[in-house]
Amino acid sequence: MGLPNIKAGRNGKPQHSDGFRSSHSLRTGICLALTFVLCFLASTVAAFWTDINGHMHVLEPINLTQAHKAPEDIYKGKTLNVLVLGQDTRDGKGNSEVGGSGDGLEENHQSDTAMVVQIAANRSYVNVVSIPRDSIVNAPACVTSNGKTIPARRHVMFNSIFAEGYNQGGDANSAASCSLAAVRSLTGLDIQQFVVADFNGFKSIIDALGGVDVCIPKDTWDGYTGINLKRGLHHLDGTQATEYARMRHGTGADGSDIMRTTRQQYLIKSLVNEAKTVDIYSDLPKAYRLATTSMSTLQLSEGLGSFQTLLGLGNSLKHIDTAHIYARTIPVEEWSQDRNRVVWTEQAETIWHLLRQGKPLTQANEEAESASSSRTSSSDTSSSDTQANNEQKPQDTQSARDNTQTPSKSSVSGAATQTPSASASALPEPDPRTGLITMPDKTLIDPSTGGIVDPNDGTIKDANTGQYIGMADRYLFATVCAVPAQR
Repeated sequence: MGLPNIKAGRNGKPQHSDGFRSSHSLRTGICLALTFVLCFLASTVAAFWTDINGHMHVLEPINLTQAHKAPEDIYKGKTLNVLVLGQDTRDGKGNSEVGGSGDGLEENHQSDTAMVVQIAANRSYVNVVSIPRDSIVNAPACVTSNGKTIPARRHVMFNSIFAEGYNQGGDANSAASCSLAAVRSLTGLDIQQFVVADFNGFKSIIDALGGVDVCIPKDTWDGYTGINLKRGLHHLDGTQATEYARMRHGTGADGSDIMRTTRQQYLIKSLVNEAKTVDIYSDLPKAYRLATTSMSTLQLSEGLGSFQTLLGLGNSLKHIDTAHIYARTIPVEEWSQDRNRVVWTEQAETIWHLLRQGKPLTQANEEAESASSSRTSSSDTSSSDTQANNEQKPQDTQSARDNTQTPSKSSVSGAATQTPSASASALPEPDPRTGLITMPDKTLIDPSTGGIVDPNDGTIKDANTGQYIGMADRYLFATVCAVPAQR
């Protein structure tokens, strides 16, 4: 299979370090934020483009009809899957200023963020699934842009796939293509396109946008990044937002990469809301800055590398409601051989199955219940007691995971007792302001994931594993910061 060609961004070949390097590593959520901002930016520029062309009809009357047409979405009517990768690199002044330098960090180059973005065929919703960098997976063989073949490997850390691609191929094309091959193999998804970005690009776009509003749930300080924010609503500039995205220590974090991923997803939605407020007719310089900054900081696969393609895609997404951007981290648990690494749980297959079917992540609980019922029925009709006993343990484990939306008792730390007798139809209706369900025992449940929401910081945890799977952004803005519901 041919390698996608990068059509935008810097052409320099960044240097590389071992994928397992942990010294001062960054795992920013920049890339997905850039992707969404670019989409909404594209719709802005598309309108600007159409408006300008509309005023040129006297000079070019032969193109009158064409001039008033919005750019065409070449993927119209099709589900679009994109792998979004974030580079951890200190190559270049901007990256070294944000991420730090010295101690050989200039040669540190790897991917610390990976997200599968699925844009619905009818453009009514977007699924976002984060893959933790520390996931232990099996990597298939891949071919780099210089013709080298990297053999298949077993039990490797996910982000080492990107790093090895750089090491063998020497460019982002090789690294992204090897990562793309791995995700396709692991998920069964038809993914043809990718986006690669670094955290300096994140900073630059936010600054071009004029900053971003973020509701901080509690006083946050981190000596590693320098972030220092009080509880409440803040308008962050590019540097502050980057620090917030990459922080892993201090009072606003627990040291885990997975919690950082949920914070990145949260920042993405805030960025999308900010991008939607850009008024090109009153602030054309801002629209131009966003356009030039976005096109110069992203590295795109061939199918996304055309300016007209991005304009068309952005135009088709301009009316999407951020409440219909469904984001979650793939369900994981500790790896038995190393507690600092994770493996995907059986529920991960439910998530990937939904995406393969082109369905929203909100149906994950229904799919899980259906799968659980099917397994239970199969077990009940089994005529072999020995076989039933052998199958009992994995079935019970999966059944518990599949019923995370129906806990009867829980604590905000994620430890919960499940009651499979409850059904989704018996749950109270979600609060129209926060989007959450309040159980009789006052436990907050996120209906999209079935996870338990910590009322103090809005984090969502899997009720069975206790792992972070998302952030209740509507809840935070409605309660902690009392922002009106138009978000």
